[in-house]
Amino acid sequence: MARQHSYDTVVTWTGNRGTGTSGYRDYDRDHEVAADGPVTIAGSSDPAFRGDRTRWNPEQLLLASLSQCHLLWYLHLCAEAGVVVTDYVDRAVGAMTEDADGGRFTEVLLRPEVTVAEPDMVEPATRLHADAHRACFIANSVNFPVRHEPIVVVASTPEV
Repeated sequence: MARQHSYDTVVTWTGNRGTGTSGYRDYDRDHEVAADGPVTIAGSSDPAFRGDRTRWNPEQLLLASLSQCHLLWYLHLCAEAGVVVTDYVDRAVGAMTEDADGGRFTEVLLRPEVTVAEPDMVEPATRLHADAHRACFIANSVNFPVRHEPIVVVASTPEV
């Protein structure tokens, strides 16, 4: 039987300069993303859309969600498979196209750089990225390709 999960957030616009949306240039795109428990995220739109580059924008948050979901599934699967991951960083990139009908993501590329404890862990560590992709709830929810170009290396041993 399928389990149902529910998530709640509160997004509050904080960009009213005093005249509301009286004109396209008369308001800020600033907002706050909140939920019960975690710290509030300061958000805005992409600077290309008059946003504040010091705040997170929705496109970055979508990309981060895909990267986080992959990371968390990957670490889980590695732990189950006996693959010891000692370091992980993903420098993900996303492509969005804007046209007369609006905008949409066309692709995301996750580029995880993974360090494992032993040489014999490299092959299964590389292979487990495909399993993590299949398991990722967020990747299964988007209508564009999410590709992976993982790099797996072995942790260096300190010289004695």
